[in-house]
Amino acid sequence: MSCSPEKPNQNSIWLKNKKALNHVLFTMRLRSLTPKNQTQNGPLAINPQPTCKIQDFTLTNLVSDKTSLLSDVILLNILSRLPKSQRNSNFLVSKRWLNLQGRLMRSIKLLDWDFLISGRLFLRFPNLIHVDLVNGCLISPQNSGVVCTQKIVSFNVGSDIGGKDWFLDERFVLNGDEIDEGLRVLANGCPNLRKLAVVNTSEMGLLSLAEECPTLQELELHMCDDQVLRGIAACQNLQILRLIGIVEGFYSYSSFVSDVGLTILAQGCKRLVKLELSGCKGSYEGIKAIGQCCQMLEELTLCDHRMEDGWLPALSYCENLKTLRFLSCKRIDCNPGFDEHLGCCPTLDSLHLEKCQLRNKQNLRALFIVCQDVREIVLKNCWGLDDDLFSTASICRRLKFLSLEGCSLLTTVGLESAIISWKELQSLKLISCKNVKDSEASPSLSSLFSVLKDLKWKSDTKSLLSSSLTGTGMASRGGKFFKKNDWKSLPGA
Repeated sequence: MSCSPEKPNQNSIWLKNKKALNHVLFTMRLRSLTPKNQTQNGPLAINPQPTCKIQDFTLTNLVSDKTSLLSDVILLNILSRLPKSQRNSNFLVSKRWLNLQGRLMRSIKLLDWDFLISGRLFLRFPNLIHVDLVNGCLISPQNSGVVCTQKIVSFNVGSDIGGKDWFLDERFVLNGDEIDEGLRVLANGCPNLRKLAVVNTSEMGLLSLAEECPTLQELELHMCDDQVLRGIAACQNLQILRLIGIVEGFYSYSSFVSDVGLTILAQGCKRLVKLELSGCKGSYEGIKAIGQCCQMLEELTLCDHRMEDGWLPALSYCENLKTLRFLSCKRIDCNPGFDEHLGCCPTLDSLHLEKCQLRNKQNLRALFIVCQDVREIVLKNCWGLDDDLFSTASICRRLKFLSLEGCSLLTTVGLESAIISWKELQSLKLISCKNVKDSEASPSLSSLFSVLKDLKWKSDTKSLLSSSLTGTGMASRGGKFFKKNDWKSLPGA
């Protein structure tokens, strides 16, 4: 007796496909609502006047998720128009919304390195163009309540870390091989990557990144040295570069960026538009190479630089430089040389100095000579800037905008002596300069203020606070609330 294998039940297979079943039910209801003559002669249309209870059925009543009627393209277009405050929680709706929300993400800050190595990062966020790997490269306890923060990075540390001489060295960072492997995985998963921040990578890691990500335009490298910059030359389309070497009280290791690395950088990345050197060493030759090779460079930032004396005249080779920034620099150039050899930057528009120590008049004067054609000067929280040092800014005859903030040593007399020489000045911003007082302004200074297009004057914030509290009874040592004899009525007095 022969037996044949049992055939699967066709009805059970049909019922399992709920999407097809809903579609059939909707078609049946739609045809029942359509007149016969309209079905034969024209397109299907719903009768606006229902004749029976069954005519109330629609496709939205036949499915549990109403948004399933929309295609992914339409739903993505809708979700992309929501504000960020409402968009972040959309992934909680359903798995479909979770995937769609991941497709909308373009930027991410990685905290777990295994999330990258396993490939889950690209399954969850397939369209990333900006990835920050800095925190993921650090070895730190995730459950620790102690957080160490610096302006470039923030991470958790254990309770056993202590001491005033503590630094973030190689012990707290993944080794170079692990970083390079992560970069290879990232390059394969994000071929359209445009911006990247990473710590302690090597030359091979950057080479693999340059091969797979030709659209990479912005790169931030922490704990880099000259050897690493050999691989950065392969990034032909790189436009924005930030190099972070030694950071006092944070990054401390034996390698650093010198003139060798700056020369390699200049010869390989000739399309650079913005360059930031933080905690990097160098000299006249390195800055000169950047100026000669990177003809498109428009913005240069030096943060806590360790340049050798005599580097300042090399800025004259940056012929298209428009913005020059000094951040947290203890010095500018201790030996800039003679004035006739300094040169100048003819296209420079803006000069920014923030949290810098300005204690040498000759050094500051040399900087203003190099930047003599500047149109905008911003001085913010700079130590040592007194009347004598500020007078050297009168060299910049074409100045149109001046911003002073937190310059406590500058007085009204010193401000006036420099401002009178700027015939093209149009805008002045003065904030928290306590020794610049309204009562000491001369008639000539007041007349100059009257012709300015933009004036923001908040020289002494303490006096402004006192004047705003006049009549309220506050700021009078509690005189309104506590009298001399009131303490005797308190319990236990």
